Amino acid sequence: MTLRMNINADMGEGYGHYDIGNDDAILKIVTSVNVACGLHGGDATVMRDVCLKAKENGVSVGAHPGFNDIWGFGRRQIQMRPSDLEYMVAYQLGALAGMAAYAGIKVTHVKPHGALNNMAAVNADYALAIGRAMKTVDPSLWYLALSGTEMEKAALALDVPLAREAFIDRMYDDDGNLQSRAVPTSVIKDPAVATQRAIRMVLDGEIISVTGKKMPTKFDSLCLHGDEPTAIAVASAVRKGMEDAGIKVVTLPEMMVG
Repeated sequence: MTLRMNINADMGEGYGHYDIGNDDAILKIVTSVNVACGLHGGDATVMRDVCLKAKENGVSVGAHPGFNDIWGFGRRQIQMRPSDLEYMVAYQLGALAGMAAYAGIKVTHVKPHGALNNMAAVNADYALAIGRAMKTVDPSLWYLALSGTEMEKAALALDVPLAREAFIDRMYDDDGNLQSRAVPTSVIKDPAVATQRAIRMVLDGEIISVTGKKMPTKFDSLCLHGDEPTAIAVASAVRKGMEDAGIKVVTLPEMMVG
């Protein structure tokens, strides 16, 4: 049986005249994208353009909702009532669904951005709020959640479709959560190292922590960060390396139901 894996990347995080990341190049490498929905980055024009280009490249599109924090790019933690968070996420899902309609495509999944993702990984109230928003706006959306976190538990508790995620270009702490970006070495920028890790993760079904701890982990998608300067080199090397190893790279819907 042919091994398969989805590769996703965050994008559409420019705003107005400002571009962040090389979306055009990333879209030719990955098979699913998580599109900023206007609060931490992205705007109507950016969302529409990414959706149109994703369709051209046969790439599935997901929402990437974050905190209302353009100045901090959604990477500052914000404490808020779970109900307010729920409506804020629903608002962003609706925005991307509208722009996806211009491309004649449907949003397939939701992956929280930045600080929201980090907080929802350990905060059950936040994780459940995101899941309730998804279930209300479109119950067919896949909750793309970091494996083993409160987001995974929330998807299961709410009976929301679940897709588990792991990271190619980020280091993990021993508890299975991502190492803070405040640590200079938390992002892997060497294409060879990232490729070796990705292949090993798929073949062995495990992630390795910063201390070398082996953690068996279920995942359906591997993420690359499109806003890093090294993103194109890393993404290209990882995709080629995986295909050379006999791993078929597919869209998230194909991974989940194919």
